[in-house]
Amino acid sequence: MISTLLKRKVTEKQMANLFVNGLFKIVVEGFPEVAAFINEENSFENSPNISSENLDHFAMIVFAGNLNYLENIFEIKEVNLIEKNIFNNLASIYNTESDIIKNLVREYQGFMAQKNIPSKNTLYAMSKAVFYKYKLNDYQNSYFSDMQVPNPIFLKRLDDIMRNFLWDWDAFFKKYKIVVEED
Repeated sequence: MISTLLKRKVTEKQMANLFVNGLFKIVVEGFPEVAAFINEENSFENSPNISSENLDHFAMIVFAGNLNYLENIFEIKEVNLIEKNIFNNLASIYNTESDIIKNLVREYQGFMAQKNIPSKNTLYAMSKAVFYKYKLNDYQNSYFSDMQVPNPIFLKRLDDIMRNFLWDWDAFFKKYKIVVEED
């Protein structure tokens, strides 16, 4: 009861800001380690030599994947409002229009869904998207490369890493309470 009273109240707009800034921070700080993991992967015949600066695909994959989870957390009306605020924040970061960011995220979500058929698991979709967007098939042995599928051992390791880039809603709701903004 007391923990409910001590929660910090935030609006959907503030929540979206916390979400975008928090995810962007872990993407920027975490991608160099992801790139190093991929570059040092022993199942590849050659190192992909992914630059730690080449994080654009990764950032979009992380945001697209995390946005997929919103419908599991919020009512559809709330999802629409929260997404609108998230796209506005992302547009500000990328210095572009909200609709452009929205379309880009939707493209990534579609790409992830397509590469992940028949599974509906977003975490797996994120890992597969990293594999395909960074063209990692070019570095695999001929067995997996010819089939144009990720080595399942590599994919499992990447899944374990990608878990770190999922927003922790339980921790968020322990600290914050979302309140509806009055017009």
